[in-house]
Amino acid sequence: MNLYSRKQRWKLVLALVAMAIVGASLWYSSTIVNKVRQEERRKVELWAEAVRNRAQLVNYTDSLFHRLREEERKRVELWADAQVHLASDDVNDLSFYLKVVSDNTTIPVIITDDKGKPTTSRNLRAGMDANADSLRAEVKRMDRKHEPIPITLFGDRKQYLHYTDSRIVTELQQVMDNIIRSFISETVMNTAAVPVIYTDSTRTHVIEHSNIEPETISDSTKLQARIAAMAQANPPIEVSLAGRGRNYIFYEESRVITQLRYFPYVQLIIIGLFLLVSYALFSLFRNAEQNQVWVGMAKETAHQLGTPLSSLMAWMELMDANGTDPAAVTEMRKDITRLEMITERFSKIGSSPDLVPEKIDLVLRDTVQYLRPRLPGRVKIDVHSMDPEITVPLNRALFSWVLENLIRNAVDAMEGEGSITITTEKDGNDVHVDVTDTGKGIPASQLKTVFQPGFTTKKRGWGLGLSLTKRIMETYHKGKIFVKRSTVGKGTTFRISLRM
Repeated sequence: MNLYSRKQRWKLVLALVAMAIVGASLWYSSTIVNKVRQEERRKVELWAEAVRNRAQLVNYTDSLFHRLREEERKRVELWADAQVHLASDDVNDLSFYLKVVSDNTTIPVIITDDKGKPTTSRNLRAGMDANADSLRAEVKRMDRKHEPIPITLFGDRKQYLHYTDSRIVTELQQVMDNIIRSFISETVMNTAAVPVIYTDSTRTHVIEHSNIEPETISDSTKLQARIAAMAQANPPIEVSLAGRGRNYIFYEESRVITQLRYFPYVQLIIIGLFLLVSYALFSLFRNAEQNQVWVGMAKETAHQLGTPLSSLMAWMELMDANGTDPAAVTEMRKDITRLEMITERFSKIGSSPDLVPEKIDLVLRDTVQYLRPRLPGRVKIDVHSMDPEITVPLNRALFSWVLENLIRNAVDAMEGEGSITITTEKDGNDVHVDVTDTGKGIPASQLKTVFQPGFTTKKRGWGLGLSLTKRIMETYHKGKIFVKRSTVGKGTTFRISLRM
């Protein structure tokens, strides 16, 4: 297994562990949220039951209040009947009727004749008896509240008894109104953080609300949408109050539940962003450190090659002077020249190389000419150029290194037998160099990883060749290199793109 494969496996393992941690975190958070939601639901149900019970208590109080009014009406009717008996000619025992009339010390009453003129009054406010206009106004107010009771005297003569609620009933009415108002207010406010909307029977008029945004209340469209959402989340609580008819209480989960539900995701996003930034910084520092190590190793290699290379050049001069076979000396001189080029290549790593306008066709042919006798005999290599005069800014030593790596990889992919074709073409201000082989091809799953450091399909190899070519092309020549196409079992084409 190569270095890149091991790294990929470790990445997969770490990804699975991270997913397991994320899943466990979300599950645990969801469990806590569900427990809090159930507890809040139980409290809301208790609150709803208390609302219903208080509403029943208010309605029961109101029914008692109505019974008290009915009793007062009966007392007024009895008082009117006593007035009839006192005005009749029957002078038998009138003590009972006198007692009934005298016992009325709370209910305000006014008796008028058949023309509406006040004749008798009782239990009115101080000073009202002496003002006829005030009496007439009070009669009208009494009639709006209670229907007058007719009193039939002798013959066709009639009088009318007008009355209103006693001070006790009036005070109880005020207490009742305060109870209803406090019921509505406390019902809404006692929900704590739970959003609540209290409406009338039409579900459109908001009587009270709590924890609802003001813009929602002021916008009828948003309000109806919010009420519909609340009704879907929880069945509204129906409350029937005396004098107010049927009301509805809509509620939903508190903001705390919503925040708890989304908190794990927000937390994971923040942690993920932190890890991404940390990984990016770590990768930046790691790449910088790798580059320093790479540059140091390259320069040290160039330095180490310099000493034996100088010695070999001296020995070559000695062999030439001693009459050694000229053909052998020539070939050895070519290898020494090659070693000088390799030394130059390593010495340029880490520094900004000079780019000199070169004829791309000439550079390609020189490189191929050197490699051809050193390749297996069953490998055929050709160079085709659309325009031999195309000139591109190059560092000849480094670009030749890129081409050598591509050719040697192609030979390995063909297992020492096949053909390699190098073509050049001009595309506007770009020049493309395609290196095509008839090897075994690259699987689609590996097309994006072939340039990664450590990637190799060989049993022996460091997997640095293609990574080095990519670095030389992109960093030093500001060009591109990529897999143009590849078919398993048929071959691969690498493309180099350079700016003119």
